[in-house]
Amino acid sequence: MSNTDIEIVVEDPTAPEANSPAVTSNGVVDAVVSLVLLMVAITLGWDNWRTGAAWDATGPEPGYFPFYLSIILGGASLYGLFAAVFSSREASETFVTRAQLRRVMAVFVPTVLFCLATQFLGLYVASFLLISGFMRFVGKIAAWKSLLTAFIFTAAMFVTFDIAFDVIMPKGPLEAALGY
Repeated sequence: MSNTDIEIVVEDPTAPEANSPAVTSNGVVDAVVSLVLLMVAITLGWDNWRTGAAWDATGPEPGYFPFYLSIILGGASLYGLFAAVFSSREASETFVTRAQLRRVMAVFVPTVLFCLATQFLGLYVASFLLISGFMRFVGKIAAWKSLLTAFIFTAAMFVTFDIAFDVIMPKGPLEAALGY
């Protein structure tokens, strides 16, 4: 048997079900993203017009180049919106299924909570909670391994950034209680 005849098949037991219902289609996502970008372009265009988007005696005013970039962004957004509305073949294809969205949210929601927790608990405590939570609930790893790994990692990062290199990181009440 040659090496080209060997096939390795890896099955993911946590893969989303193939028959999961669709949450949204490509056309809807394309239209929503185009509308959001159009709103950003309008906001940027208005703000840069307010700042000054003309050419005066000394050259371009502060908003000149950003204003025209926002016009280009607005035009591209309108093109994307029309393409999304009038494209029937690709627009009807599934963008994400319920099972796929559940997996994405299993990462997205804790990451957003991590960003919020960093503001109140500091970077190291929030990192400890994020790492141990991911390992325990997403990775299904034993609690003691999750806690130990998270502790070792955050302690190593604390020693590296705060002690060895004296980098200012967001700190919370625990670090303040320890004198850092």
